[in-house]
Amino acid sequence: MSAGASRVTIGADELALVLHLPAGEGPWPCVVACHGMGASKDSDKYLLLGEELPRSGLALARFDFRGSGESSGRHDEATIATRIADLEAILDDLAKQPGLDGRVGLLGSSLGGYVALWASSRRSPPVPVVTWNTPADLREVRVDDPTGLGAALVAEVRAGRHAAAPAGVGGVLVIQGDKDEVVPPHHGRALHERCATPKALEPIPGGDHRLSEPAHRRHAVEASRRWLSRHLGGGAR
Repeated sequence: MSAGASRVTIGADELALVLHLPAGEGPWPCVVACHGMGASKDSDKYLLLGEELPRSGLALARFDFRGSGESSGRHDEATIATRIADLEAILDDLAKQPGLDGRVGLLGSSLGGYVALWASSRRSPPVPVVTWNTPADLREVRVDDPTGLGAALVAEVRAGRHAAAPAGVGGVLVIQGDKDEVVPPHHGRALHERCATPKALEPIPGGDHRLSEPAHRRHAVEASRRWLSRHLGGGAR
C-alpha cells in the first residue's frame, strides 16, 4: 500500500475500501474505482490507478463489492441492484471524509463500469464516469459459464431489471479495446450513443478485455486521468 493510502471498512455489509490521497494538503476530489466480475479492488489496474491519479491531484478510492475480495457477503447473491447500493454506500461515506471536498467521479471496468453508469444516472446532476470495456446490454454478452455471474444476477437480467445500461448519462468517457474478446467492441459505440453530452469514445487499438498489455493499460489510465481532471478540476480547492 502506498504512503498516502488508508484502509477503511464501511457499513453493516462491511465493504472493504482503500483510499489513496494526493501528497500535500487537501481537500481533494475523489475518483471511485469499481471492479468487474471476478476481479477485486486489488487487481493490477486499480493499484496502478492508485499510484497515478493522486499525482494529478485526484484521490482514488478502490473497494470490493459485497461477495468479492475482502468485503462480506456472498457472490451468488450479488446483483446489479446490490452493487448499485454498495457504490452508493461508498459515496455516502466518502462525502464525510475530511480529506475530500465532495467532488466525485466514477471509473469502472467491465461490469464495474455498468454499475457506475447506473449509479450516476440516479444522482442529480450525474457525476462524471469513465468506463473500460463495459457492456451496453447484459443480454448480449456471451459468458462461457453463466453461473459465474451468480444466480441472483442472472435472474435479475432475465427478468429485465438493469438488463441494459441507462440512457442519458452525461460526462461519460467510453474506453473500448477493439480486440475485446468478452464485450464485443460495438458495445462501446452503443454506450457512447446512449450517453448525453459531454461524452467521448476512446478506442484502444489491439486492446483486449483486461487491457493486459501494459501499453494499452497506460493508454486507458492516461485518457481517464485527462477526462476526470477536466470534469472534476483536479487539485485542492
